[in-house]
Amino acid sequence: MMGAGKGIKIIISMIGLDGHTTGAETVAMILRDAGMEVVYLGCNQTPEMIVAAAIQEDVDVIGISSHAANYEQIEQLLELLRQEEIDDIPVICGGNIPRARASDLKLRGVAEIFTPGSGGEAIIECIVAMVRDRAATRA
Repeated sequence: MMGAGKGIKIIISMIGLDGHTTGAETVAMILRDAGMEVVYLGCNQTPEMIVAAAIQEDVDVIGISSHAANYEQIEQLLELLRQEEIDDIPVICGGNIPRARASDLKLRGVAEIFTPGSGGEAIIECIVAMVRDRAATRA
């Protein structure tokens, strides 16, 4: 899917004290290979830092890698996006997120959750569709 994501800008980050970087780094490479511009924030980011970066970088999507019990911080991130009136930026999450917690996060506003084993092509297709839908809504 080379070039499928051309023109799309996405943040990839871990939130809170989550130090598991392998998944985020792998997804970042997959998205770059698909033509997306990836802003990789790395570990130990607060919800406030991620929202500030999203505004500064004018991103289309925010991707959070979650392998720790940091779900409240994901919820804080969603709330900050609402407060800044940029909650039309889709937030996607990936990682070892229990099914019940994943359902709760989606109810609170996470656009999509990718669990271990999700294919790169599915992630790319989802992001491209979200950005296309967001652009159509804004037009």
